[in-house]
Amino acid sequence: MIRILLSLVAALTLTGCIARTALDIVTLPVKAAGAAVDAVTTSQSEADEKRGREIRKQEEREGKEARKRRKAEAERDD
Repeated sequence: MIRILLSLVAALTLTGCIARTALDIVTLPVKAAGAAVDAVTTSQSEADEKRGREIRKQEEREGKEARKRRKAEAERDD
């Protein structure tokens, strides 16, 4: 009797593991495709952040050029 009960419990446990593994195998291509799409596409917030960085870098370049011009003008005036 105990053997039958243990066999039944073991069978049910293994069935759950097998079903879970089968589910993982079936859903793997969908998860992989979703990850690939996420890697290729850019969200609006990411695009905004990138644009903000570009603007800040441009402003830094312009500021550096303005300082160079002021310094050159000051040296020329002396």
